[in-house]
Amino acid sequence: MDVRVDRDRCLGAGMCALSAPRVFDQDEDEGLVTLLNARPPQEQHAAVRVAAGVCPAAAITVTEHHSSPAS
Repeated sequence: MDVRVDRDRCLGAGMCALSAPRVFDQDEDEGLVTLLNARPPQEQHAAVRVAAGVCPAAAITVTEHHSSPAS
């Protein structure tokens, strides 16, 4: 999983930091999203998906990586 954030779209609602605090935070100056880990470990993937889904500005992009089936 790769995670990207668009700070220009961010409204500072903080839903991402509440949903996945090990991956997202908010900066102290503007309250905008700060990405702590662009490639979070597997155990954080569900929380990241929730954070992306509840973001009111759709400022979080998640790219899933699926392994190829073995031959």
